Amino acid sequence: MFNDFSSPIRYCLTRRSAKPRDLIAPGPDGDQMRQILTAAMRTPDHGKLAPWRFVIIGPDQRETLADILATAYRAEKPNAGRLEIDAMTQFAHQAPALIVALSSPVENSKIPQWEQELSVGAACMNLLHAATALGFGGGWLTGWPAYNSEVRDAFGDASEKIAGFLFLGTRSRALEERPRPDYDERVSHWNR
Repeated sequence: MFNDFSSPIRYCLTRRSAKPRDLIAPGPDGDQMRQILTAAMRTPDHGKLAPWRFVIIGPDQRETLADILATAYRAEKPNAGRLEIDAMTQFAHQAPALIVALSSPVENSKIPQWEQELSVGAACMNLLHAATALGFGGGWLTGWPAYNSEVRDAFGDASEKIAGFLFLGTRSRALEERPRPDYDERVSHWNR
């Protein structure tokens, strides 16, 4: 394992996302996936609206997803080359497990839509924490597929947005640290 669970704060200070292309089998089994998604739903949720949904894409559905991505990409970019279409196919086949997170706001609620969208982001982060706690790596991607309405329609309806594609699996190598924001540039004390 590549995790350091020597203390909860150490985990928080060293947590990293994995590149989906570097995630290999095994991925979470059915019971682990249920734990991961149950933990994801234990998120801040003003008004108890649950303004999110998760769609699990099974291994036997990856080729269908690849076809949907390629078809939608060609429709939007008719002059797309083979490498661009191949990238859509590769996207659909990364990592052993794939979950599509949807922002599914409750309309006509007193809770602002922005707060509902923040909740889906928090749910995605909880999902990654739960996967990591179970010893898996995870990566949260958006990219072109998350913003295409034809792709979105494969999972939801016009009132929803794809918040991300969450790829889970076993890390094939240790994760390298990446540059982090400078504390003093991002944190200040209010002086009024």
